Amino acid sequence: MACAVITLTTDFGSVDSYVAEMKAAILGICANATIIDVTHQIEKFNVRMAAYVLACAAPYFPDGSIHVAVVDPGVGTKRMPIIVQTEKGFFVGPDNGVLTMAASRAEGERHVYEITNKELMLPNVSKTFHGRDIFAPTAAHLAKGTSPSRFGREVGGMISPGFARVIKRKDSLEGQIVHVDDFGNIITNVTEKDLEALKIGNEALVEVGGATLLLRLEKAYSDVEKQQPLAIIGSHGFLEISVNQGNAARVFKARVGTKVAVYLK
Repeated sequence: MACAVITLTTDFGSVDSYVAEMKAAILGICANATIIDVTHQIEKFNVRMAAYVLACAAPYFPDGSIHVAVVDPGVGTKRMPIIVQTEKGFFVGPDNGVLTMAASRAEGERHVYEITNKELMLPNVSKTFHGRDIFAPTAAHLAKGTSPSRFGREVGGMISPGFARVIKRKDSLEGQIVHVDDFGNIITNVTEKDLEALKIGNEALVEVGGATLLLRLEKAYSDVEKQQPLAIIGSHGFLEISVNQGNAARVFKARVGTKVAVYLK
């Protein structure tokens, strides 16, 4: 019987043996595991980038999948290793925000467990490679059906970094840019559900990069003339500010981390 799907998202790259060592740790516990690489090309130490990529990919995997994310500049410190249990599966990694966006998008109740049970880790846990020694074995044991409560105590929640939070007011939303794609589309952390809750219709005032724009919420980029700006819900459910056949990030002098506000017209 095959184990559940396990996905890996890291900033390890493809030159060193780190990814192979994580896979070896998984297969040593769950030999039939299906391991999927989301990406290992996350910018070094860029927790926000990894959180966004994982949030985009995770919803498309089968129920019961286990998502391991290791972008961990605090490895070896007191930051907690955690499991987040959702109705669709599990997220495993450091409690530094890397899991927050993906886990928060999962429907239903969430439970967070600290990973402390050394019996479910590799025998020798290094100070610098928890991806291999803690997170990979945790994923493998979960895939074999081990209850998350066996790994450690349930804790109240997980870190919610600024890039994962949308401030909701009576007539506005305040978020930030979490990604700029190769086309220059500005991708925010504001979701379609956030806009629906604010009762945003076909138009909204959007503040980005020091400019306040009255933008139509379009269904396609080509619904406006070339080089004209628009707002659109992108393929991953996040609000984008775009320029048809242009580069919105360049036009609005915006970058990752820039504040974005949406106001009722």
